[in-house]
Order: sequence, then C-alpha cells, then structure tokens
Amino acid sequence: MVSRVIPVQPFDLVVFGGTGDLARRKILPALFRRYCAGQMGDAARVIGAARAEMDDTAYRDFVRGAITEFGADTACAPDQLEAFLGQIGYVTLDAQGAQGWDALKARLGDADRIRAFYFSVGPGLFADLAARIETHGLAGPDTRVVVEKPFGRDLASARSLNADLAKHFDETQIYRIDHYLGKETVQNLMAIRFGNMLFEPLWNSQYVDHIQITVAESGGVGSRGDYYDKAGAMRDMMQNHIMQLLCLTAMEPPAKYDPHAVRDEKLKVIRALGPVEPGDVVRGQYEGTDSLPGYLEEVGDDSSRTESFVALKARIGNWRWAGTPFYLRTGKRLRARASEIAVVFKDAPHSIFGADAGRHRNILTIRLQPNEGIEMGVTIKEPGPGGMRLVDVPLDMTFSEALGPEAGDIPDAYERLIMDVIRGDQTLFMRGDEVEAAWEWTDPIIEAWDAPGAEPCPYATGSSGPDDALALMHRDGRRWREIRI
Repeated sequence: MVSRVIPVQPFDLVVFGGTGDLARRKILPALFRRYCAGQMGDAARVIGAARAEMDDTAYRDFVRGAITEFGADTACAPDQLEAFLGQIGYVTLDAQGAQGWDALKARLGDADRIRAFYFSVGPGLFADLAARIETHGLAGPDTRVVVEKPFGRDLASARSLNADLAKHFDETQIYRIDHYLGKETVQNLMAIRFGNMLFEPLWNSQYVDHIQITVAESGGVGSRGDYYDKAGAMRDMMQNHIMQLLCLTAMEPPAKYDPHAVRDEKLKVIRALGPVEPGDVVRGQYEGTDSLPGYLEEVGDDSSRTESFVALKARIGNWRWAGTPFYLRTGKRLRARASEIAVVFKDAPHSIFGADAGRHRNILTIRLQPNEGIEMGVTIKEPGPGGMRLVDVPLDMTFSEALGPEAGDIPDAYERLIMDVIRGDQTLFMRGDEVEAAWEWTDPIIEAWDAPGAEPCPYATGSSGPDDALALMHRDGRRWREIRI
C-alpha cells in the first residue's frame, strides 16, 4: 500500500517562538519530514521569530541541529536538508514591542499566498501577537493563526483568549491545535465507527458495558515542573487531550466529514456531560524512590497539592449513552507509557456453556501509543480435547504489520496538523465554543480541590496509580485494564 502525497499550495509560515523547545523538537522536524515527502514544495518559506539576536545563517544552524537530533530517522536524500534550510529565515522580534515587525513585513512581502502564524509561545502573548499582526498589515483572507495549549486555565481565561483573538481574526482563521487529534489511530476511531456497519449498531448503552480511556506516562514532570505545578494533570491532559478522545468515542454520526459537522457533534457530547460527583474523582501525586525524585522534589515545593494523576467516572446524559459510564485516567510515573481507548461490551445475555466456561467479554481496544493499532478481543474454544473450554484471543491490527512497510511512514501528528492548517482544514482543531464548554465542565472539579483538607493521594512510582483509583472501579464491579509494559 503506497500513500499518496498531495503537495500543498505555496505558503509562508511564521513560527513565533521559533527558538523554543516545541519548535526544536516538533515543528521544525515535522516541516522537514513533509519537505522530504514532497508535500511542502520549494516555494514554501518558514520564518522563525523570537527575541534572540540571530541572523539567517545562525538560525539555519539551529534548525540543522534540531533536525539532526529529532528528525534523523527521516528518509531523505543527503542534499535535501541543505535545500530545506535554504527556505528558512529568521527575524529578531519583540512580541510586545515594535522591534522586528517592519523587518517581518518586508520578509513576507506582498505575495498573494497562504500565510500562517504559529503561536508557539505562552498564551499570555496571544493577544499581543494577534494585535500586531493586524496593526502591521500582515493579515489577509488567506491568513491562519495556530495557537497551542494551554488555551486558558479556566473558563474565564479561555473566554478572554477567544475574545482577544476574535478582535483580529475570524473563527475560520483560528486553529487551536491538539496534537492528539493528529494521531492516525484517533482518526481511525471515526473510520471504525462510521465506516463499518459491524460496529455502529452496537455502539450504545444497550451493548456497551463501559468505556475506559487511559493516557499513562512512565516519566515524571522533569524540566516542565514550573509549568506543570501551575497546571496539574486535570488542566494539562484531562481537559483537552482526553476530552477530545471522549468526544470522538461518544459523538453521534456527523452528517458529513467536514469541520463544522464534526465539531458540532463533539460539542454536543461535552454539553451532555453530567457533573462529576466528589466520590467519582481521584487525584494523586507520585512518590519518589531511591533513584528517582518524587513529585514534590521535582517541582521544588513540599506544600504543593497539584495532582500528577487523575481518574474519574463521567456520565453522558443522552439516549445513546444513558447508564454507560466512561472511566478516564491519566498520570505520570506510572507502570508504562501507554494510551488507549477500550470499549468493553456487555456479557452475552445467557451462556450456553455453563459456569465452568467463565466470564468472557468482547473488548475493542484502540491503541494510540506505543504501537498504534486496533485490537478486537473475541472468545473462542481453547484448542485440544477435554470439553468446551473458552479462551479470549485478540484479532490484532498493528498498522506496521497490517499495512506493510509504508505504515512506518505515516506522518506524525504535527506533520499532519500543520499541513491541515495550510490546506485550511479545521476538522482536527478545536473550535472556540468547544474549548469553553470543556472548561465549564472541568472548572467545578478543580475548584473542589481548593477546599481545606483536599489532598492528593500518594502513589508509588511504577504503579497503576493510587489505590483509591482502583476502588473507583471495584465498587462498580469493574476493573481497570492493566497498563502494559
């Protein structure tokens, strides 16, 4: 199977924060991989913009280093890197002042082409950048702006950011990026549901017992301690990444696959979420070991009550999902790095095989990482004599095995999403009202944790999380799926 790469139109991409960690690790290597694939043509230009004093030559050396470190596995001809670097430029610029804006305007010129501005900076600079782009006449009908999370830290700040951007850009020009939506398996979730008659008739509370969504990380907060301690797992992961996975899993079929229809259905899911009861949410902090620091040591604050783990039970109040709980969990320093959506179907209404056959359930698992793929658990007879003994076996579709060598060339999330920005496709980006609705559901949970005595539960590094999270499932007669190593 050979994937077809369609080149995008010529474009200019300005990366504010062009010397930052996100640009170095993700954005610049992603652009280079798309260049090597033939999707980013020779007429495209990438301009880094930051406060650091640097000329084009120095910035190209910076980009070369980033690609060498984070994009070295890209299959490219030896001369392609130098050709790509020839399309790179740099402007020293002050996001909150006048320095560099005239130089940036001169660089961009008056060419009639797609122009994208990537805000790879903190949200505190979004309003300043948006205002200066308009003031200096850099925006036009084909202008797009890309904004990174965190998009606010609560409903009030999200509304303020939306209002600041709306002063200068139409909603159709704003791309709120969540890299989880760019993952191949996340998009395959929609293909599985709406492209196969096998699943959609069963995708409801009549046949589904419950759904688990897990995003587990084996590492700690590391160098992100200062940011993370102000955010926590609820703001950093649950409100955005996991919320998006929940929406795609639970939403009704859109009338068609386009940005407005898909995002309308996601918004309906968020608005149908019921409030989370205090007993249905668990938060935790990882403890240290002899060789690894605990959360408090990593953030340098012995009094911090910020959570590094959250597990909760969510309910969706609509006809499709009434009575079917969604169990969501995310955390750091857990047993393994793994992300998956598990759809656990109900037992057969009657077993003809007797009590000795045991309890068996079909589970559809969508793996996001590692080894992206889809697995369907089915029950069969155990081979051999001795009667009808049942055993569960997986029907496994790991992309790299099922689709051949080309599956290894699947673009990563940033590659796909940046090219979607250039194409003007907002399907995999969050809309402003969607972001606000997510915060409206999340805020009461976080506010309850500010109460006196509301302390996170400690949990051991390398475990599955706090014991209270296990009890959250056990009391319902269910259990979490094991976090695989």
